[in-house]
Amino acid sequence: MIEIVAKYIIIFFGIFFMFVSALMLFNPKKARATLRKAGSTNFINYAEITIRMIPATALIVYSDFSKFPEVFKIFGWFMLVTSWVLYFVPRQLHYNFSNKSADILKPTYFQLISPLSFIIGVIIIYSVI
Repeated sequence: MIEIVAKYIIIFFGIFFMFVSALMLFNPKKARATLRKAGSTNFINYAEITIRMIPATALIVYSDFSKFPEVFKIFGWFMLVTSWVLYFVPRQLHYNFSNKSADILKPTYFQLISPLSFIIGVIIIYSVI
């Protein structure tokens, strides 16, 4: 039962990547503004970290059933461990990092990397169906 739930969480995660790809391609200024909000308030910071742990756990749980079990385990554990680390990093540090990243990633860069997000979403979905 838990594997089925994990599978659908992963499919939703892949769809999320595809929607983010569309946002990056068609509205890169909105994508950049969203990146700037990461860690901006306690609620956004901890909600973002907690929500990120859901697909991370799903990747780990479903890894043995996926087409790429080792990749799922590695990325799942990487996401989970970095999420736990972010719980203990000062929120302001996380916020400063997201703002510096947004400064570097101009809207044109978001458009250039948007196909990568789409491809990642497709690969994630392909890996579980």
